[in-house]
Amino acid sequence: MLKNLFVVFSIFAYSFSGISQQTAAFTNDLVAYNQAIELYNNNQYLAAQSMFSKVKQTSDRESIESDCAYYIANCAVRLNQQDADQLMESFVSNYPTSVKRNSAYIDVANYYFENGKYAYAQKWYEKVDAGSLSKAETERFNFNSGYSFFKAEQFTQAKKYLNRVSDSEKYGSQAKYYLGFIAYEGDKYQEANDLFEEVKDNERYNKELSYYQADMNFKLGKFQKAIDMGTEQFDNSSPKEKSELSKIIGESHFNLGQYAQAVPYLKEYKGERGKWNNTDYYQLGYAYYKQGDYSNAVGEFNKIVDGRNATAQNAYYHLAESYLKLGKKQEALNAFKNASEMDFSAEIAEDAALNYAKLSYEIGNSYQSVPQILLSFIEKYPNNTNNPLLKNLLIDSYITSRNYKEAITLLENNSEFENKLAYQKVTLYRGLELYNEGDYTSAITLFKKSLKEPRDPKITARATYWKAESDFQLSNFEEAGLGYKQFLQLPGAASTPEYANSSYNMGYNYFKLKNYEMAITNFKKYVSTSNAEVSRKNDAYLRLGDSYFVTSQYWPAMENYNLVLEANGNDKDYAAFQKAISYGFVDRTESKVTELNSFGSKYPKSFFRDDALYELGNTYISQNKTADAQRTYSKLVKDFPSSSYVARSLLKQALLYDNTGDTNKALTLFKKVANDFPSTPEAVQAVNSAKIIYIDQGRVDDYASWVQTLDFVDIEDAELDDASYQAAEQPYLENNVSQATKRFEDYLKQFPSGQHALQAHFYVGQLYFGKAEISQAIPHYKFVLNKERSEFTEQALARISEIYLTQKDYPNALSYLKRLEAEADFPQNIIFAQTNAMKASYELEQYTKAVAYADKVLSNDKIDTNIQSDAQIIIARSAIKTNNEAKARIAYQEVAKIATGQLAAEALYYDAYFKNKDSKFAASNESVQRLAKDYSGYKLFGAKGLVLMAKNFYALGDAYQATYILESVITNFKDFPNVVAEAQTELNKIKAAEAKTNSSVESPEGN
Repeated sequence: MLKNLFVVFSIFAYSFSGISQQTAAFTNDLVAYNQAIELYNNNQYLAAQSMFSKVKQTSDRESIESDCAYYIANCAVRLNQQDADQLMESFVSNYPTSVKRNSAYIDVANYYFENGKYAYAQKWYEKVDAGSLSKAETERFNFNSGYSFFKAEQFTQAKKYLNRVSDSEKYGSQAKYYLGFIAYEGDKYQEANDLFEEVKDNERYNKELSYYQADMNFKLGKFQKAIDMGTEQFDNSSPKEKSELSKIIGESHFNLGQYAQAVPYLKEYKGERGKWNNTDYYQLGYAYYKQGDYSNAVGEFNKIVDGRNATAQNAYYHLAESYLKLGKKQEALNAFKNASEMDFSAEIAEDAALNYAKLSYEIGNSYQSVPQILLSFIEKYPNNTNNPLLKNLLIDSYITSRNYKEAITLLENNSEFENKLAYQKVTLYRGLELYNEGDYTSAITLFKKSLKEPRDPKITARATYWKAESDFQLSNFEEAGLGYKQFLQLPGAASTPEYANSSYNMGYNYFKLKNYEMAITNFKKYVSTSNAEVSRKNDAYLRLGDSYFVTSQYWPAMENYNLVLEANGNDKDYAAFQKAISYGFVDRTESKVTELNSFGSKYPKSFFRDDALYELGNTYISQNKTADAQRTYSKLVKDFPSSSYVARSLLKQALLYDNTGDTNKALTLFKKVANDFPSTPEAVQAVNSAKIIYIDQGRVDDYASWVQTLDFVDIEDAELDDASYQAAEQPYLENNVSQATKRFEDYLKQFPSGQHALQAHFYVGQLYFGKAEISQAIPHYKFVLNKERSEFTEQALARISEIYLTQKDYPNALSYLKRLEAEADFPQNIIFAQTNAMKASYELEQYTKAVAYADKVLSNDKIDTNIQSDAQIIIARSAIKTNNEAKARIAYQEVAKIATGQLAAEALYYDAYFKNKDSKFAASNESVQRLAKDYSGYKLFGAKGLVLMAKNFYALGDAYQATYILESVITNFKDFPNVVAEAQTELNKIKAAEAKTNSSVESPEGN
């Protein structure tokens, strides 16, 4: 038994020893754990975390280990360690039965919440088992969860939690405030207002609530209350709040119609992120408008760019009215157009369209023809009470807009609106435009259309007159004569501006018909009128002289030539020459010789100097003054080597030598004429005269040898050659075109180098030219021009130049025009050569040469105004192309003085262009307005003018006008891509600039 007691004691002793060791270990862990808790409670989280980690590693008690894991994770959260969330998740996962599991969730969530990390807090609140929380903890949980959702703008979730504590003593006020804000954000203003009213006595929210309640009352339409609340808080607000309150107070006054009170507050508003929007500008502009302050109204309305809503339509309409009040009709036109194109208010659109139509009639329109605008309004609004007035304006607009071409199209294709009187007028005026452009055939077509509607006697008379003028220009003299006679018989003729010149024009027509007796009658009638224009009167005297001269009435001829000389007119050299010739026909040969001898010194630049020398030589021959004749002919050949009289002068000299027995000198000159001027009549005569000398000298073989070197002479076929040519020439003289063409072609096939080949080629060329078969005419003219100078050279040069110009083959045209200028005897051909060489050089981008030719043209005081205008425009355009704007400016000023039609439109555009360059923006716009009113038919310059106007308006601070005009150009002028591209570039620049201050404007990409 003792033995058993010993065993029991031993076991007990052993057991007691183990227990003692475990207690010691537990005690140590507990001490360390408590130390860690103390460090945790003292916010020494890193040290606490370290000690909790050691305790966790050494402890074998799960409760201690679990708590340590909890605190380690908790410290990681508070130390913002990267693995904090993972540590907490591990704790929950590894110790699922820990009593601290829910505490862990709530504790971490609260920690994140208190540190403002609401998204993190929300994540952990969602893990909490709310049912196991105390009442106080539940309230805190609900408020914090609601607020976390609120901060995340998850208002539906936020409301669920905040509503749970809305009656809480601790959290109720805060919950109601945030619930009120949620209602405010959801546009539930009455609900928000009710909630805010419950917490308004809380000083914590009072200041903020003043703004929200002011805004809510405004949005609820309680404008006076919004004003009262906003004004009460205004002076104590921050700058940002003051800006917002200014908007609320200003808009409230605006909505109450208190515009004067609204203005200072609306102006005080700073905008969202420092930018206003179109509505902001509209409200301030309208407030000014309602007070009659139209300048300031415009200043705000015209900042509304890219507006595409009802507010914008209203703004643009009132902007237009403000412009009208300020007398700015062009600006009003654009604004009315913009408002009329929007459909938010049908009433505003119709009234704006009506004003747009009326203004277009008054000042012109570059976008559309005025008739089209008026007609479109009548068709779109058939019941508008103003339509009778507009129909009357429509009739006048055809004339005032000068857009005759489009007006004709409208009248001819619109059966619903027929006006015969308007049609009669516009067809006349369109015909006049075509006449001035040199398109006489098309002009006649229009004049005939006008004559089919003889409504106004005056218009009928004018159309009759201008049809006759067009026929005259086309050399239809018989038809023109009938037209002039008919004109004079019409009852309206005497009251037309054309009546004063009718006798002059009829005289010219009779002169062209070689009815000189009637020409004399009409020219005399013209010069006897008191209002005869000076230059025409002098020309009439000249043609009177010519008519008397042709009919061998030389004394009356000289009397009229003397009148030209006394007037010192442009054609005095021609008059002097003709007077000298006339002396020869009245047996005053010495006077003739005297006049011809002095002609060159009196008129050193005259085109008739070689004529005078040739006639003087012939006169000396008639006086048997052979030596004087030889001397005169020699002078002509020497001084005028390109004259058409050279061949004839040499032939005359040869004949003189032959007649005086000096046959060797004669033979030398005959051979020179034949060799230098082959195929000409002079060459043929020279060959025949030389033949006689060779026969007289018995040198027939020498003659045969020489003639074989001449390709235009075939001795054996000479008679056949001559007979064949005569057979072709006869139908040509009889104007039998087809027969003459065939016979000349047959002649040239049989005798390609015949003695009449030169004449035959020229006449065939003329025949083809007359039939408009110009390509077939070219080789025949070239044959003439490849030969030596002849009587056909000048006309062939003019014709072939004309052909190449028609074909726009400017290099070839220019080469022949240069020859024509150098070789022509007739002044008209020299003017033709220089004028068209000028144009061809410009088309070939040879601007320096173009200007040189233009200067030549302008130096001639005999050219008419149309040619002067052409020359000035070439100078101007060339200067623009070469960036010589100073010269272009002067040239366009000259063009503007005399130009009509398209050239006048171009000159007016550049007037605006240079004023823009000089920063005279308002004056530049006035020129563009004139362009729109007077030359709306010239769309290119209309479009370019609008782009210029947009630049002017932007420089004047009117962004609305600038952008609207540019957008209209882009929409309406797609036929001019270069202009559209420029407009788009300017629009992008303006929008990029405006987007910096107006949030309604979208800045273009890349800007």
